[in-house]
Amino acid sequence: MVRSDGRVNEKIRPVKITIDYIKHAEGSCLIELGQTKVICTASVDNKVPPHLKDTGTGWVTAEYSMLPRATNTRNQRERTKLSGRTFEIQRLIGRAMRACVDLKQLGERTIILDCDVIQADGGTRVASITGAYVALVKALRTMKDKGLISVLPLKNQVAAVSVGLINGKILVDLCYEEDSKADVDMNVVMTGDGGFIEVQGTGENSTFSKEELDQLLQSAQKGIIELLKLQKEALK
Repeated sequence: MVRSDGRVNEKIRPVKITIDYIKHAEGSCLIELGQTKVICTASVDNKVPPHLKDTGTGWVTAEYSMLPRATNTRNQRERTKLSGRTFEIQRLIGRAMRACVDLKQLGERTIILDCDVIQADGGTRVASITGAYVALVKALRTMKDKGLISVLPLKNQVAAVSVGLINGKILVDLCYEEDSKADVDMNVVMTGDGGFIEVQGTGENSTFSKEELDQLLQSAQKGIIELLKLQKEALK
């Protein structure tokens, strides 16, 4: 099938990662995945949740939000109560980032990743994860430069991509138009050494076979390998 932007099925959208996008944060970037744009910042707090106090272990958590006009129509700001979608996405980002950090080496500190979507065209959660990793690494480098840590407590690299099944064809990195009509929609989070952190797959309009699942994961892995390379280039 011909995609709206002319891409081949297994090609991710153009990616641009701008480092140090926010002046005051310990780590930050703007990630642009096609027309989806997310500002990711990493802030260091010298305390941990109560259950980790006096354990010598740190914590990594995340918050996610979307500007009211990030989409075609205005959304209400989530001032007092988070929607289920927002809560689920920020927990996903937090889990993904904790998977790549040695929390013991981090010490009793919390790193907070804020992912703010300023323009949405599908794939906001996977763009947030891919950008959050870059902001996280920048924050850890800042901590090391300041003598707060002696080594970077990184266990792995992390990136994520969406993949879908539309009219029997597997497409990687869905824009909103594609995502809205996908028969099967999946978000895949992986480490740099090929491990899976999370696979979120749903048969929106149909079921999918084990063979199709394997093909979806293989296609997602190819896209993630490209994203991992782009992260490394941005962090040189």
